Amino acid sequence: MYFSKVTTITLLLPVLLFAGCSSDQSGEAEEKDSADQTTEQTDAGSTTAQKKLDEAVEAYRQYGLSQTDTFVEDTSKFVDAVKAGNLEKAKQLYPKARMPYERIEPIAEALGDLDPKIDAREGDVPKDEWTGYHKIEKILWEDNTTDGAEKYAEQLLNDVKSLRAKIELAEVSPQTLVTGSVDLLNEVSSSKITGEEERYSHTDLYDFAANVDGSKKIVELLNPVIKEKDEELASTLEKRFDEVYEALNQYKKGDGYVSYTDLSDKDTQKLSKSIDALAEPLSQIGIVLEK
Repeated sequence: MYFSKVTTITLLLPVLLFAGCSSDQSGEAEEKDSADQTTEQTDAGSTTAQKKLDEAVEAYRQYGLSQTDTFVEDTSKFVDAVKAGNLEKAKQLYPKARMPYERIEPIAEALGDLDPKIDAREGDVPKDEWTGYHKIEKILWEDNTTDGAEKYAEQLLNDVKSLRAKIELAEVSPQTLVTGSVDLLNEVSSSKITGEEERYSHTDLYDFAANVDGSKKIVELLNPVIKEKDEELASTLEKRFDEVYEALNQYKKGDGYVSYTDLSDKDTQKLSKSIDALAEPLSQIGIVLEK
């Protein structure tokens, strides 16, 4: 576990310093007292940091459960629209129904074959195994119908409910949070910014916003520890997240976002630049937490 490593490093330092001291017995005694005091202080600091990390992990587990509950609820509405043959309603519900999943992808992707069943794009899996949101997306937007999507919608809901059951038992560690915040930004830069994730509906900005939401949530939960160890990094992260949201908000339309095809090359470059500017300080979190 990540924090065990931190504890080991901080406790070894005073011991090593003591080993290099003078042979004078009085001096040794004083230095030993000093080393013991330093060890106790370091140990107390480590215990406090451990407690804060434990709190962050539990809070993230609850966040994952909450988002999955919303995912089940919103997917149910989407599936109802598909099965009822209501094409426009299904298209309207599609991007928002996916957002809770995009916020918790670091957990969801760790749960075996449910991720490809729910979120695989065309070509990610063998053609006869392709199911989930993007299979239905293609039928709704490319074929402009709900015909043929009903069986995939029914399976999607079953898979989403299975995900909810597995999330209940999922193990979350501090490392999950540290890597998860970066992985979510990587999702944006590798597939959302190119427009390939939602290649039929062009609703990529919803996924983009959800990935950023999920990354920001992790940073908020880790922030008590980050702020204690490196206040400047905490301040930089807050500023960079604000800049990403400011860039995204330019493409808001009502309670959603414009089609990704409405963005020019200059627009996508600007978004990409804001993500890159956030990714750099985000990558420093793991290093700072090891201090």
